[in-house]
Amino acid sequence: MKIRLHKSHERGFADYGWLKARYSFSFAEYFDPLRERFGVLRVLNDDIIAGGGGFNTHPHNNMEIITIPLSGALEHRDSMGHTMVIKENDVQYMSAGSGVEHAELNHSATEPINLLQIWLFPQSRNTQPRYEQISLQRADRHNKIQTIVSPEGGDQIITIHQQAWLSLLDSDESKSYTYEPHHAENGIFLFVIEGEIETGLHLLQERDSAEITGADVLKFTSKQKSRLLIIEVPQD
Repeated sequence: MKIRLHKSHERGFADYGWLKARYSFSFAEYFDPLRERFGVLRVLNDDIIAGGGGFNTHPHNNMEIITIPLSGALEHRDSMGHTMVIKENDVQYMSAGSGVEHAELNHSATEPINLLQIWLFPQSRNTQPRYEQISLQRADRHNKIQTIVSPEGGDQIITIHQQAWLSLLDSDESKSYTYEPHHAENGIFLFVIEGEIETGLHLLQERDSAEITGADVLKFTSKQKSRLLIIEVPQD
């Protein structure tokens, strides 16, 4: 098993006034040739959008886009006819496929929103664009790993065009967990939203991440009350 750590302060940063963004991978004006992607995981942006701000209408294609609000509310509009608001405990998915346009705006004129936006390369190109949104219960991820995205989908699980799985966990202090990859060749990307976890000899704190390959089983322990995002993705 190989683990590569990426500390929070090592992420890229941009301040556009209305948007403060931290980039886990090369994005926009931030470029690091050693951090272009992790397998099919292309983007993990940690965005804070000021009240009244947002991304005006713009196009996407051939990308699987997942948005997870951590606080605040986001208004979504797209060329498929959706006008939606997502907030904490919601998860939004848009398969851009052959092409789609959308706008993502802070639903509040005064309060900021903090969200994670995740992009994955699709398994097949130029598919029909698709939108999906789910609302989650905190109890379903309290001290247990909750799958929120998978290739098969399911009850309160988004179906994605990729052999990828996304999961959330809200853990109390001193709890231990085991995660088994669905495919042996997949890698695991751990992102600590809050708190502190330990895996092997490695300690990850708030907004740190770890890229893990060659793991038959991944074991980790929460050193304090923690929130964690787990992304399992193909490596080629």
